Amino acid sequence: MTTLAGKNIVVVGAGLSGLAVCRHAVAAGAEVVLSDRRSAEQIQGLESLDEQVQRDLGGHSEDLFRRADLIVISPGVPLTVPVLAKAIERGTPVWGEVEYAFRHLSAPIIAITGTNGKSTTTELVGAMLRGCGKRVFVGGNIGVPLIEAAGHDFDYVVVELSSFQLETIERFHPRYALMLNVSVDHLDRYPDMAAYVAAKQAIFRNQRAEDVAVLNGEDSLVMAMAKEIASRKLIFSSRQLLSEGISFDQGLIHWRNKDDEFHFDSADLQLQGLHNIENVMAALVPVLLEGCDAGQAWQAACQFGGLPHRMVLVRTLNGVRWYNDSKGTNLGSVEKSVGGLPAPVTLIAGGKDKGGDYRDIRAALQGRVTALVLIGQAADLMEQAWGDLCPIYRADSMEQAVAVAHEVTPSPGQVVLSPGCSSFDMFTSFEDRGNRFAAAVQALPTKE
Repeated sequence: MTTLAGKNIVVVGAGLSGLAVCRHAVAAGAEVVLSDRRSAEQIQGLESLDEQVQRDLGGHSEDLFRRADLIVISPGVPLTVPVLAKAIERGTPVWGEVEYAFRHLSAPIIAITGTNGKSTTTELVGAMLRGCGKRVFVGGNIGVPLIEAAGHDFDYVVVELSSFQLETIERFHPRYALMLNVSVDHLDRYPDMAAYVAAKQAIFRNQRAEDVAVLNGEDSLVMAMAKEIASRKLIFSSRQLLSEGISFDQGLIHWRNKDDEFHFDSADLQLQGLHNIENVMAALVPVLLEGCDAGQAWQAACQFGGLPHRMVLVRTLNGVRWYNDSKGTNLGSVEKSVGGLPAPVTLIAGGKDKGGDYRDIRAALQGRVTALVLIGQAADLMEQAWGDLCPIYRADSMEQAVAVAHEVTPSPGQVVLSPGCSSFDMFTSFEDRGNRFAAAVQALPTKE
């Protein structure tokens, strides 16, 4: 537990996590400054802060950073911001919200990261533990700041972690660390793939022999991390039957751990697709190792219907099924989403480019995607990479993209919004993008 009374703390970034840290630090007796490049009019939620919090808006005042005993940054704030780089040179501690929160938590932590599937797996772990009667906090990158767990009596803290959040951990120590998969993402932030992988790998940094690392045995980048992990390693696999660990074979999920053996029928799940079976397997590991009832855990998994904007069926219209996968913000996600659908598929893709090579998923699109509707800043790059695979159409808005897809998709067929990009060129968030898509789909007229 970290003592904050009388400390000068600068919180950088007035998002959900920054505001939550401000509230906690003031309650703990700290002198708090909130620093953000935006103006007060551009920030939502400022009214939730105590008047004791000093505002440093419209830029970052270096003298305030120079006086700080501690700086806490939001995940979207890179350490290369000049005032932060100078603070690090001076030796001022710079933590992310996750590290700050960890210093004020006592419950065992189950931490989940990976390029794809983090949110679904995080919510699954929480649902299973609750189904077994446990008091559980679920948060982190999924939308509830981890610091909100401080001061409450939880049995477990389940936290989704992005690579951005993992960049600034020091002592953060999860009992269970789940690495679901690693594929190209965020190369607009990292200089290369190695830097992105290193940020992800930090989740294991402080684990000890009595802790558990849950690893995707079919992901070569994940398994390359194994030799540097000090904790016990437990593997999940969707392609081979394991003598120890959790695996999928002929429709059944098999759990084998020392003297324990359970078998679960995947046909009972509401979640569809092999990627979701992998998410379920990973989520089962900490729940079963903690001694929870297997039947109750499985029942909770089967009742779980998925999360918004993640391959949600919006509507079936005249034999065409429309899917909202607005959370598909990287190429690995597009590959999994498209791969789970039968041809013909019309793919609506594009947005703010995050780096990476769109040619990497040509094989997944070829023969399955029969039309592409491209939007946003990345449309030119996508057309260069995929232009010979199928007809390509351009749209200036989500509504136009849906109208074009409606025209060109045969029945029976599928239309999926899986952008492979961030949303911030045309929308305020992936939720905004998905909601606009769903509204446009629902507004389509039924053909005679």
